[in-house]
Amino acid sequence: MTPRRGGPGGPPVPGTAGAGHLPQETEAGLVARAQAGDVGAFEQLSGAYADRLYMLLLRLLGDRGEAEDVAQEVMLRAWQALSRFHGRSSYFTWLYRIAVNEASRALERRARRPASAPLGADELRLPASPAADPARQAENSELRAAIAAAMAGLPPPLRTAIVLRDVEGLSTQEAAEIAGIGQAAFKSRLHQARLRVREAVGDEALATAGG
Repeated sequence: MTPRRGGPGGPPVPGTAGAGHLPQETEAGLVARAQAGDVGAFEQLSGAYADRLYMLLLRLLGDRGEAEDVAQEVMLRAWQALSRFHGRSSYFTWLYRIAVNEASRALERRARRPASAPLGADELRLPASPAADPARQAENSELRAAIAAAMAGLPPPLRTAIVLRDVEGLSTQEAAEIAGIGQAAFKSRLHQARLRVREAVGDEALATAGG
């Protein structure tokens, strides 16, 4: 992602950063400073999650340019709403919730357009065994493409559920919090999403990929 300035009076939007959670003490200190108007603290705080945020949006939207645009919007909205962050969840969870909401809006806008960009197969990052022969690697590539196509056809809430839980690897509790629903409702969405992907791809292909 390329850094660029936010709106008038807004901070520079973080561009590149490492993945992972900040230590709780570090995060709390940065939040307090950012809420007091320290742009540098906000850049450090949000920049720590910028790469993961971009990958989440890419997996939800399937288009690099759109993911970059939405990521910039997420950072700007986070800056504008920072005074309303009270620490009841981690900053990471709060930021991801903004991202999911913005991605859903983008998908709704796209649904009103005739064309839809598919989720890129490479973004699913299904691991290939280092010892896999070329034929097996080709099968995995075809499987990634099939799963990507199946996920692209899911409604935004189901697509979000499977990306957060199965691609991002978040816990059910954290994924449900990000999605803004209870754990039971999230599990129901995830179950529906997995069923639809399984129906589209086939049990045999998924079993082969797992073995």
